[in-house]
Amino acid sequence: MNKNESKYFNTALLMDEALLILLETKEFEFITIKEICLKAGVNRSTFYLHYQNVNELLVEAIEMVNKRFYESFKNKKFDVYKASKDESFFITLNYLIPYLNFVKDNKRIFKLIHDKPEIFGSKKLTEYMYKNLFSPILDKYNVKDEDKEYVFTFFTQGTLAIVLRWVGKGCIENVEDLANTIISLIGYENKKD
Repeated sequence: MNKNESKYFNTALLMDEALLILLETKEFEFITIKEICLKAGVNRSTFYLHYQNVNELLVEAIEMVNKRFYESFKNKKFDVYKASKDESFFITLNYLIPYLNFVKDNKRIFKLIHDKPEIFGSKKLTEYMYKNLFSPILDKYNVKDEDKEYVFTFFTQGTLAIVLRWVGKGCIENVEDLANTIISLIGYENKKD
């Protein structure tokens, strides 16, 4: 990346972060380009070099958050159809620790995504995860079709509730300790990969 590309990227990142900070206290529809520029420390003309409107910035900010999240699992290659039954169980230290580290490093963003799911497409993402990841995994555990949504809800919402409580307390407990607590609550034997 040359100097100009780096500067362009850093400026875009400043605006992504500014939008996310503004979303913590304001509804998206009421956020202005002027506010974003003030928060990011850039000129209005700089904004228009990058984006046509605030919606384009929102799309980029969400992509940035998703990229950070997926990078947390960079060493976790997973093919739901090739993985064994034990490899398919996601609530293990192998998956919880990177997830919890991401949450700890991105507390504000995590809380924002939970508080404003409609902006971040959380429902669509949950449906995608259920259909393409969890449902095939639950097949490996011979979970009946009529029970799959309940099992999915139990694991995802139960884990989410614990993580939200942890975030609300400032992530003061150790990541590994919290991961072990979650594992013990669901009654799955802890297996390190």
